[in-house]
Amino acid sequence: MDAEFFATLMQQHRRGRRYPPSAEALAFANRLLFALFPEKQGECMNSVSELEAEFEALRAELRRILEPLKGELKQPPVTIARNFMGAVPGLFGVLLQDAQALLEGDPAARSEYEVIRTYPGFYAVALYRFAHELHRLNVPLLPRLITEHAHSRTGIDIHPGAVIGPQFCIDHGTGVVIGETTHIGTNVKIYQGVTLGALSVTKALASQKRHPTIEDNVVIYSGATILGGKTVIGQGSVIGGNVWITQSVPANSRVYYHGGDQVQPPLIEI
Repeated sequence: MDAEFFATLMQQHRRGRRYPPSAEALAFANRLLFALFPEKQGECMNSVSELEAEFEALRAELRRILEPLKGELKQPPVTIARNFMGAVPGLFGVLLQDAQALLEGDPAARSEYEVIRTYPGFYAVALYRFAHELHRLNVPLLPRLITEHAHSRTGIDIHPGAVIGPQFCIDHGTGVVIGETTHIGTNVKIYQGVTLGALSVTKALASQKRHPTIEDNVVIYSGATILGGKTVIGQGSVIGGNVWITQSVPANSRVYYHGGDQVQPPLIEI
């Protein structure tokens, strides 16, 4: 191997120093999750002062993680860390609604504790909500490190740029894909194998809305594929399993393949 190769490789290593190791990003996200939901690891703190100290330590840790990125940030690391931690009470409230939606939506769930402790859908959505807040604060890379860890652990792939309302329920979850510009309303339930994707992967469309909008109170059954930034699934609709949708559906529709014949387009009942 010649000197030119090692010089090129050294440039890669110097560039890599700007970003925190993946383990630090994941440790922060999991530590925050455990502080909010001790059910996740079965360990509890003993006093309010202990909780306060833990959240102050989390704020300091996030600031430290962000420090190498300060040249790419729109605000100082101390400001971003403070703003992120200031959003945590709101995130906690939304996650409680997500857990309740899972409990109410799955007959097999026996308690909220069980949902929080064991359900991959709750874990993936919790890490997404942390990552989305960092994304909203214009933090580079770190949000993707967090959601890709959840993806590798649960099989649920949620881009941190997606906008997802409260009471969000992913049941089972393996193979779910939710793209960057997806908008999901309140009280939406998704089963395994659902894709909310783009009609085109052309790089020139990166700044446009490429993924669908799912309005309130929609259920999407396993294997459904819904594509396109102009595609809107109207509120109260039910999308059947394995359907392929590339155009908008009116509110309160039922979309499914009639008689199992997937050669014909899906049948829409309003």
